Amino acid sequence: MEASSSDAEASHAPGTLTFNKDIAPIIFQNCAVCHHPGGAGPFSLLNYQDVRKRAEQIAVVTESRYMPPWLPEPGYGEFADERRLSDKQIEMIRRWVKDGATEGLSSDLPPTPKFNEGWQLGRPDLVVKMPEAYTLPAGGTDVFRNFVIPIPVTTMRYVKAVEILPGNKKIVHHANLLIDRTQSSRRLDAQDPEIGFGGMDVVVESESFDPDSHFLFWKPGATPWIEPDGMAWRLDAGTDLVINMHLQPSGKPEMIQPVIGLYFTVQPPTSYPILLQLEHDGAIDIPAGKEDFVITDELTLPLDVDALGVYPHAHYLGKDLQALATLPDGTKKWLVRITRWDLDWQAVYRYAAPVFLPKGTTISMRYSYDNSADNERNPNHPPKRVVAGNKSSDEMGHLWIQVLPRARGDVRIILQEALMRQRLRKYPNDFMAHFNLGAALQSMDRLDEAISHYMEALRARPDNVTALNSLGTAFQSIGRLEEAISYYRKVVQVRPDYVDARYNLGNSLLTLSRVEEAITHFRQVIQIRPDDANAHNSLGSAFAMQGNPVQAIAHFEHALRINPAHADARENLKNVRAQKAKD
Repeated sequence: MEASSSDAEASHAPGTLTFNKDIAPIIFQNCAVCHHPGGAGPFSLLNYQDVRKRAEQIAVVTESRYMPPWLPEPGYGEFADERRLSDKQIEMIRRWVKDGATEGLSSDLPPTPKFNEGWQLGRPDLVVKMPEAYTLPAGGTDVFRNFVIPIPVTTMRYVKAVEILPGNKKIVHHANLLIDRTQSSRRLDAQDPEIGFGGMDVVVESESFDPDSHFLFWKPGATPWIEPDGMAWRLDAGTDLVINMHLQPSGKPEMIQPVIGLYFTVQPPTSYPILLQLEHDGAIDIPAGKEDFVITDELTLPLDVDALGVYPHAHYLGKDLQALATLPDGTKKWLVRITRWDLDWQAVYRYAAPVFLPKGTTISMRYSYDNSADNERNPNHPPKRVVAGNKSSDEMGHLWIQVLPRARGDVRIILQEALMRQRLRKYPNDFMAHFNLGAALQSMDRLDEAISHYMEALRARPDNVTALNSLGTAFQSIGRLEEAISYYRKVVQVRPDYVDARYNLGNSLLTLSRVEEAITHFRQVIQIRPDDANAHNSLGSAFAMQGNPVQAIAHFEHALRINPAHADARENLKNVRAQKAKD
């Protein structure tokens, strides 16, 4: 139970509080993680002299709860690594300062914390660096920038932990990592004349069900997170990591070149979390001067899950952010509440223990915004109308919750279907919802339904190559090859380098015994992606059908050099050698 201010007054006579005995433990545990040499804080607080020099300031910022930065309200969820001072601790600091900030006996001083400015988890198994440094301009507003970092692995690995060394810490507010297995972010990078590309909210395109599953987040003072046993995430060859950075100008040009450390495990995942996103950006249209503009969203869970963590997000007008779970029996569980939202201190909050949410639970969010002149964080003076958008001067209302289904195996697809159907209730013509729902249904072999949603997605974006290719694969799966071929041809017309569509086109042609044309497309795939074992195997099959066993054997062997476990290539190689021996 938290002590009251009167308890603190009663337990310490005036002048008896000292730094070494009473205040240092509070500072070392809650403040030093940022306030140490080389840390994110602007000054160090590792000894009496440093703390004494700023004692009055410390008393003010702790009493106002501006420091240490911890946004969630107590009683609205139990979180790990909470950095919220108790009322008693705040009162002790106030009394100590008021009574003269005495140092005390050296024998009472606890050990000074030690901080490693390098890798906190030890030397990583793989270290990757942003290919080229980015220069942040001297002035202007905050910058949200995304940088693509290719990962040089040639075989699939499992990642149990990620550590980010941001480089120039004084200009980095926070950073998120996104996993891009399709290299779609490279196109956004190529379209931007500067290094990286802009935007606060990045969407990674994928043709298959491949949901975000882990919080990969860095902020000053954050401790690297090691995934529990069985919850590592997959890192494929050809994967890019995209680091999304919130950068703050310092008054002079600053260079930044972050480094990422990856820690591997041989244990494949046996548990499959997913990040569920509630949002209602489509409802954000805040009139100038409006003090209490509200958006809501909700999702009813189709499965039993454990909630593992939560990440609320709004911009500068956000005020009161609430997330609540209503169980099937009507019981309510708070997931998080932040009554004084501050974008500058947003964070991922992991629960101290998993929060069980049974099937039928409704997760709801309610965010309020203050677009009045009284909002000290309002970037507009005077206030002006604000709508949803990707710039910090726009607004957002997002809530990510990491949940782990209790059912055996990977059942995240059921959650994804529920999530996309809820999105379609808000946005009936939404491309992303129709496309993602189509991908989910296709992975469950509900192909007619998948085709219907891919068609709806293409009504919204007729030239989207990802949707065109996915629709082609759905038609190919039900044997409607000519229709599949027509969609693949549309893709390679628009994007000749879209190798997945070209590979699918080759396979469809091969099924129809149009061998010469299939060979042409497989060769083009290999020209772009020489280490594609599947393409070498398919090209080998085409040569075998053509009656060219020498070329067939060469490509089957090449496929096996790339992937020794490629069962189809091994079987095809055996069959062609046997046939060649007979001939």
